[in-house]
Amino acid sequence: MNEILLAEPRGFCAGVDRAIEIVERALTKFGRPIYVRHEIVHNTYVVNDLKEKGAIFIEELSDVPPGATLVFSAHGVSKAVQQEAQARGFQIFDATCPLVTKVHVEVAKLHREGYEFIMIGHKGHPEVEGTMGQLDSGIHLVEDADDVARVVPAQTDKLAVVTQTTLSVDDAAAILQAVKDRFPTVREPKQQDICYATQNRQDAVKLLSPQVDIVIVVGSPTSSNSNRLREVALKLGTDSFMVDSADELRAEWFEGKSRVGLTAGASAPEILVRQVIERIKALGAISVRRMEGLTESIKFPLPKGLKVDGEDTAPLDHLR
Repeated sequence: MNEILLAEPRGFCAGVDRAIEIVERALTKFGRPIYVRHEIVHNTYVVNDLKEKGAIFIEELSDVPPGATLVFSAHGVSKAVQQEAQARGFQIFDATCPLVTKVHVEVAKLHREGYEFIMIGHKGHPEVEGTMGQLDSGIHLVEDADDVARVVPAQTDKLAVVTQTTLSVDDAAAILQAVKDRFPTVREPKQQDICYATQNRQDAVKLLSPQVDIVIVVGSPTSSNSNRLREVALKLGTDSFMVDSADELRAEWFEGKSRVGLTAGASAPEILVRQVIERIKALGAISVRRMEGLTESIKFPLPKGLKVDGEDTAPLDHLR
């Protein structure tokens, strides 16, 4: 192995930064424990780090004691979960990514205008459950083009399409085309729902893959956007593996490979990338080079009530 080529951009996006900061600031301001519904983001290292600081991750609101502070994860929640949390009297901070919230707002607006929806996404993913849970009915999930043929809306005069934010850009486009072929008057989002960070990281892998012999994606198995990065590389004909940590790297993957591409999903901290680099160096890599790529400068505001006295920045340096 001669070289490790680093994708740009990679790793944390603005929504993930914000979600982690919300939990850390809540812990600082209100003390432990802070309860978080679902993993705040889909990354094992991040979740374990926050557990050590006093976050308790739960799935059922009945596991949260009365009067506790509760944070909703970056993936968003259904109306039913929001209403139950309010009824139980928790102090609530919503860490839903603003780009997911944008989809929720669009669904609510168009629903009031009489629209039904086709949602492109993965069944069981918490973001999909949260978006579909904005309505009691009239929203139909499709995972592939075959599903589109089986959709039976109550009417087709007012039909809109929404998308999970962390899908493969290319796969989503193919499914959207199938939707448009069947329902030519379907309303598309004014701006695509797939988030800027997902798109940017996939575009970077498309540039990276032809230049390397193998692509390593740092990300947890539950991370949708990380899985999509591995798939993008594979579809371009480059061997690709996803690892949750440097310990999962296997020496045989690198046999006969001279250049390694490395990227990280939007929920994977840079500390894991650094550890993976050191492990690949130990296996024989000589140098590390960064690709040229987009610089992301987006930052989302925090919810009210979380500013820590005398502190203007987030205590996230150990994760960057």
